[in-house]
Amino acid sequence: MPDSLRFQTRRLDYKRLLPSLLSSHQTLLTVIWTAVFILVVVWQTNAVDRLLTYHHRRFSQPPKPIPKLRHPVFNLTDFGAVGDGVSLNTKAFERAISEIHKRGGGQLNVGPGVWLTAPFNLTSHITLFLAENAVILGIDDENYWPLMPPLPSYGYGRERRGPRYGSLIHGQNLKDVVITGHNGTIDGQGKTWWEKYRKNLLNHTRGPLVQIMWSRDIVISHITLQDSPFWTLHPYDCQNVTITNVTILAPSSGAPNTDGIDPDSCDNMVIEDSYISVGDDGVAIKSGWDQYGIAYGRPSTNIVIRNLIVRSMISAGVSIGSEMSGGVSNITVENLLVWNSKRGIRIKTSAGRGGYVRHIAYQNLTLENVRVGIVIKTDYNEHPDNGYDPNALPVIEDIRFTGIHGQGIRIPVRIYGSREIPVRNVTFRDMLVGITYKKKHIFQCSYVQGRVIGKIFPVPCENLDTYDDVGRLVRLGVSQNSSDTDYDA
Repeated sequence: MPDSLRFQTRRLDYKRLLPSLLSSHQTLLTVIWTAVFILVVVWQTNAVDRLLTYHHRRFSQPPKPIPKLRHPVFNLTDFGAVGDGVSLNTKAFERAISEIHKRGGGQLNVGPGVWLTAPFNLTSHITLFLAENAVILGIDDENYWPLMPPLPSYGYGRERRGPRYGSLIHGQNLKDVVITGHNGTIDGQGKTWWEKYRKNLLNHTRGPLVQIMWSRDIVISHITLQDSPFWTLHPYDCQNVTITNVTILAPSSGAPNTDGIDPDSCDNMVIEDSYISVGDDGVAIKSGWDQYGIAYGRPSTNIVIRNLIVRSMISAGVSIGSEMSGGVSNITVENLLVWNSKRGIRIKTSAGRGGYVRHIAYQNLTLENVRVGIVIKTDYNEHPDNGYDPNALPVIEDIRFTGIHGQGIRIPVRIYGSREIPVRNVTFRDMLVGITYKKKHIFQCSYVQGRVIGKIFPVPCENLDTYDDVGRLVRLGVSQNSSDTDYDA
């Protein structure tokens, strides 16, 4: 696996917090995150500048040599491709990948240039390498995009009944696939898709940018993914997936459903050391939709998400659900910065989903200028059809929050269980965030059971038992089921 990049976050101004609440531990954490963010801003600014000018760029320095990561090695130009941003190179990709398939594996190099293409399929034992200033550009005419059956755990296309559009880069039943490079770009030209979607001009569900299905041993690293028509990177029912050192970009508004990474019924997965700024959830863990997900029965489990910087002005930095009917468990989210976003982290579900969300650990989260920090929502009523069972109630339990810090938070916590779907065994420890909302009940709970260990700020809701730093019970919780919903969380 490539060495992880060291990221960092923008300077956190804790002057607005009470000095008595600041500790040397938190000051050190602030300094470390500040150093990391400066590096990321500089790196990301340079990356965006390259993307904005790639059609007219003239290179004054020799390109980085492309390493031979797998043999045999082929260049896309060997198969007749032209990187002028106008010529359609679908056949060149297909011929190259067919040759690699015949050889039992190989490496396909995509050199500097803009390589316009319709969707194409990968094969097993392939390394797709995008050189510096290489752009795989998806054609923005949906007539070139193949139609595929709905995902079996969804029953229907996510937006329309019937077939769905495939992805720009697609793979099914594969083993040992690597997509990497010198931060080359895969661009979905999503603007055309978003405009047609808003105008209701599409007859089928939009496709992801990259989708790998029923596959194992997948590595995606050191590339930029931008402007997907729909979800950006969608591993579906896959095992042993590593996503590291990727940049995922879409406009912060006007780019509907452009989730960054959607692990869907996946097992054994790492998402790390990446920057995501998109028009929906940064990461959204899923496992199927209502009765179709229950019948498919493939959970998302054993997933580690770490060292991410995420912005989501429309949704959340990291979400679980709402399609989680196959179950979600054993998830660790650590060293996460969410900035200038609507929500920090969110779990969303509803009656009819079934399944479960359990054994979830959030550790060392930094939230900066986030409207709602932590959200658990149990009334996300969106269903594929009327065939769902309203008595299929999800279970939400064993959720741990440790080390939550930041500033500029309007509502730090909003956990709304219900009588039918209570939230059980929630734990908060080491929480200190600066708030911008002076309302009394800013730590909001409904049908929640759990505990607070040690001192946290702001003051927690009364539903939670209170323990001191050494684990001695101080106060038993009292049920206070808030109905205070001043805006949608």
